[in-house]
Amino acid sequence: MTYAIYLLIIGAAAGFIATRLMNVRTGMLQTILIGIAGALIGGLVLRLLLTAMGLLGGFVGAVLGAVVLIWLWQIYQDRK
Repeated sequence: MTYAIYLLIIGAAAGFIATRLMNVRTGMLQTILIGIAGALIGGLVLRLLLTAMGLLGGFVGAVLGAVVLIWLWQIYQDRK
């Protein structure tokens, strides 16, 4: 029940801002539905981007970790 109220409030606010930014005049119900649908679409896109960035971030971290390990190994070898 609380989630539904939260969804309506956020949907109304997001829909209001989006319709004003896009200069579209709609009724209250359409504004709320636009906001809710936009939140669902935006959440899905954001989740996909974060997943892709997470995988890419893991790869970049692995490469940087390997570079640091090689650098430390070279320093260790030079001391011998």
